[in-house]
Amino acid sequence: MTRPDHQPSHWTVLVSGICALILTLGIARFAYTPMIPVLQAQTGMGEALAGWLAGWNYLGYLSGVLLVSRLRDLRLKDRLYRAGLILAVVTTLMMALGESPILWGASRYLAGLSSAAGLMLGSGLILNWLIRHDHRSELGVHFSGIGLGIVVGVLVVVAAGQVLDWPGQWLALTAVGALLLFPAWLGLPTPDRGQPLASRHLDAAPEPAPIWLWLLQGAYVCAGFGYVINATFTVLITEQQPLLRGMGDWMWLLVGVAAVPAPILWDRVARRLGYLHTLQAAFGLQIIGILLPVFSGSLAAAMASAVLFGATFIGIVSLVLTMVGVRYPAHPSQIMARLTLGYGVAQILGPVLAGEVAEITGTFDGSLMVAAALMLSGWICLRAMTVLADRPGFGSKGSSCP
Repeated sequence: MTRPDHQPSHWTVLVSGICALILTLGIARFAYTPMIPVLQAQTGMGEALAGWLAGWNYLGYLSGVLLVSRLRDLRLKDRLYRAGLILAVVTTLMMALGESPILWGASRYLAGLSSAAGLMLGSGLILNWLIRHDHRSELGVHFSGIGLGIVVGVLVVVAAGQVLDWPGQWLALTAVGALLLFPAWLGLPTPDRGQPLASRHLDAAPEPAPIWLWLLQGAYVCAGFGYVINATFTVLITEQQPLLRGMGDWMWLLVGVAAVPAPILWDRVARRLGYLHTLQAAFGLQIIGILLPVFSGSLAAAMASAVLFGATFIGIVSLVLTMVGVRYPAHPSQIMARLTLGYGVAQILGPVLAGEVAEITGTFDGSLMVAAALMLSGWICLRAMTVLADRPGFGSKGSSCP
């Protein structure tokens, strides 16, 4: 065991996690969103193929989550996490190597594996390190890396697009990802350094009753549908509005800008209101953001939708995974993985169905309305958790995260 004075600061660890999220989500996953119109214009890719490729990405993510759910050894998790960082760079490079849908599908699937490593394994390892070293178990600062990743990805795509064609844009993204690999790799100590989890860490809060977790699972599945259509097609949805042609990339950039401070702000709100009440507020705001483009094609509606989506989708992920880390400190990655399985299934089905429907109807309005209805169902699950927690006899297991 290394001496405490040889341990990195918690800011070093958090920055490494931010860089990992920018790499594995912002570059390997989310850069695909602003690249869709580029690929459509320069290669003839249609909405259906765009949706299928996004589905392959989420299938890879779901495969990674299934793997994570079976892991117990922290050192093995650490090795797979670092393998995921390398895979994020390689899969981004693959997108530049040709126009083959098979190649692109393989790239998106493997990129999904890397994003599972960055989000699920990385978040669990960082949370474990923070708890072991008696730091706050909030992950708001860490999850700001997702919003930063969106911003970095779209800025690289736009800047490279001024002088490069689509393969060059993917190569530029690869170069940025390779630079991020180093701080992401070096900033997080291996799990065998530092003291193990002590009884005071594990006894901080009792685990909730099973019904609590099942309702949270249902809410998170609904959140997956609410998230994925906007996350995949925001640029296209904007470009389909006659008054907003050419502004899709900027709306996606606005999503990222709104997402950067969102996890930190939602953490602060949760301290005052509790996790469940804060999650209900985030679900309600996201429903409004999803429906705005359906009822208005104005710039103001598009901007408000982008801000609400960016601020809430990452807030929901951050709040749910932080709440899981607080309630299940001995095995957060396994519970995170269980919740993310349902979220991942929604992410696979959502873009495929939305892409196929948009190809037929020429609009995403129907898909957005279904996503809003599902988010309302998720809100009802969260409300049921709050009601159950307040009932006498539900027990302390269910009442400590109101």
